[in-house]
Amino acid sequence: MYFGLMIIIFVLGYAAIALEHPLKINKSATALLLAAIIWAVYALMGPGISHENLIEHLGDTAEILFFLLGAMTIVEIIDRHDGFSIITDRITTTNKRKLLWIVSILTFFMSAVLDNLTTSIVMCALLRKLIADKQTRWFFCGMVILGANAGGAWSPIGDVTTIMLWIGGQVSASKIIMETFIPSLVSMLVPLAAITLTMKGNVERPATSETNATYSVSKKQSLLTLIMGVGLLLFVPIFKTITHLPPYLGILFGLGVMWVTTEIMHRNSPVNYSKLSVNTIIQRVDTPSVLFFLGILMAVQCLNEAGHLNLLSKALDENIGNPYAINLIIGVLSSIIDNVPLVAASMGMYPIADAAQVLADPSLHFFAQDGAFWEGLAYCAGTGGSLLIIGSAAGVAVMGMEKIDFIWYLKKITLWALLGYLSGAGTFYLVSRFILHV
Repeated sequence: MYFGLMIIIFVLGYAAIALEHPLKINKSATALLLAAIIWAVYALMGPGISHENLIEHLGDTAEILFFLLGAMTIVEIIDRHDGFSIITDRITTTNKRKLLWIVSILTFFMSAVLDNLTTSIVMCALLRKLIADKQTRWFFCGMVILGANAGGAWSPIGDVTTIMLWIGGQVSASKIIMETFIPSLVSMLVPLAAITLTMKGNVERPATSETNATYSVSKKQSLLTLIMGVGLLLFVPIFKTITHLPPYLGILFGLGVMWVTTEIMHRNSPVNYSKLSVNTIIQRVDTPSVLFFLGILMAVQCLNEAGHLNLLSKALDENIGNPYAINLIIGVLSSIIDNVPLVAASMGMYPIADAAQVLADPSLHFFAQDGAFWEGLAYCAGTGGSLLIIGSAAGVAVMGMEKIDFIWYLKKITLWALLGYLSGAGTFYLVSRFILHV
């Protein structure tokens, strides 16, 4: 009984989040209630859960939350020191088409080096300096989500799911780049080209920033915070590779370095420079969005613990069978259910086939290291989250920073995201089926 009730609660909670504006109930409040209620139902009516298991699920969620907090704070430090103006001053075009291409391509390649979450936060901050009109900026932010997720899908460090598959041995770094780069690029270029045909006019730049209006920051200080901030964000995957510690510790290290540097930078400054201290800046970070992330991820963790996601994987395997079709469905589902537990369930369902197994059964080549199933899973789980704004970490971060409405995104961006997703998936199938894995 509890099994079906948990699904009903999740669907109702998800619907309330989607209808946040008509209901006039903040999505963060709904997500927290959803998490608490669904875990309570599982604890009271299900087999129960140990305190250690619950702490483990909270730990997995907290890793993402602390990463998000650290990245958002570093970006706010750069922004308050006017660091982004160094970049935006060099983007002189106000033509919507040209600007959209610049922003999308920059996002795509930045996401592969940083990751889709960090890139979306940085690009969202940049767009605030470039576009005054809220609706226009929202549309550009929607394309940032598409570009960030597409860019993260082809890089072993660009998305949590590709990191999981890389560390798990399902894919190698060189192969995932070589075999998913073109499909990922297509998934961004197709909607970008289509949108370009419908877009016209110029954007209006915002007025002088609040930072410049209140207190002066020297060009040297702006440049230093920009170089340090971006450098420390880029250092996170290097930190992870060297220490084998999770990314959130790398981002907290970066925040600590930025905090100490700015304290030293302003220790002899006038009183009004206290507004440039991290103590003040951190108050600008969108805490409700972090709480929303906490609620939705913990709710999904409960479904994972109860076995819903494992059952879903088995149902796909038994009823669909075709690896390409399974990946396509997983990608669509990842826009509703977080892609991390979906990919984790898939990794548990299909062990990596070794050379002897493939020799005995050639159909298992899909599940060998660098097999088409794993590469397709990286692409679909990475880009499928773009279909809904709460389907990816990048989407949730942008939603929090810009207060983008779920329904608005569904009306304005989802169709373009679906076009790109299917175009990229079709490209992957053609490349994989007829070129790479004949």
